[in-house]
Amino acid sequence: MPTGVQAITAILLAVLLIALPWLGLGYRFLSIAITTLYTAIGLYGLGLQFGQAGIMSVGHAALMGVGAYASAILSVQLGLGFWTSLPFAMALSAIVGGVIGLPTLRVGGQHYIIITFCFCALFVIVLTNGGTFTGSATGLDVGSVTPLPGINFDKLSNNYYLVLAALFLALAATYLIGISRYGRTLRAIRENEQLARSVGINVDLHKLGVLMVSGLFAGLAGVLQLYYLRHISPTLFGAFPSLYLALMVMLGGARYLYGPLIGAVVVNFLPEVLNLDPVDSRIAYGVCLLLVILLLPGGVGAGIKNVYCAVRGGFEKQGGGTNGRA
Repeated sequence: MPTGVQAITAILLAVLLIALPWLGLGYRFLSIAITTLYTAIGLYGLGLQFGQAGIMSVGHAALMGVGAYASAILSVQLGLGFWTSLPFAMALSAIVGGVIGLPTLRVGGQHYIIITFCFCALFVIVLTNGGTFTGSATGLDVGSVTPLPGINFDKLSNNYYLVLAALFLALAATYLIGISRYGRTLRAIRENEQLARSVGINVDLHKLGVLMVSGLFAGLAGVLQLYYLRHISPTLFGAFPSLYLALMVMLGGARYLYGPLIGAVVVNFLPEVLNLDPVDSRIAYGVCLLLVILLLPGGVGAGIKNVYCAVRGGFEKQGGGTNGRA
């Protein structure tokens, strides 16, 4: 899309998201919106590694769990608050993301997917058997986000704006990475890894880099999830949550800036809009994913781009837009 259209889209989206708490949509709607936003932050990390570098993971929820549990343990054991524990939790998630990514230097594709799935299962086992340190199967509780001058995060709307600010940072970082030389190099690796190596690109370093950035995003999302729920347990970071994250990023379109956000909105709000119970929700998710794979392989983001291009092409034909083209 042209830069002007992208700018207008970004402004309209920002205005809508900022105005959301003032639209009188109710407590439940705002709660789902907060869940959607911190989920989208985690998805932007997964979108970077899958959409830019072509590395899919089905253990991303575990990386969110690393950040969440790191922050919770620092809070329970050392008394550190949200703002103090956040950088440590994000850094640990980034390091773990890089360590898990080491096998990508030797294997890829379905083999790496299996490795991430195993990590996810192992992570849940460790948490469940961690005793008082991890809270075992019942998990850990924390207090609210440490207040800032004049801002109390016990208020739901203030919590929403905190998560929204983090989402804007994630969006900006994703955009800047995408247009940077590093982003272009990642896409070159995605399209042809052997060719990238042959022209002197350090493929291994670039892969580890994007996986660590992905872990950084996941850690941020995990800490925001922790302090919104004020309680975490191993079940939040197991196999099903990881599969849902993979579903969301494919549904929205990993290669598009707003794809992860679209996927998070659809999966979180679909059961609410259609009034579905948990079992019916899983069926609906499966149907949505099947339809996207068959009709929109690039995700909903690709569909929106195709519609825009078709409409723009129609206007150009009506206005004689082919004139002047060489």
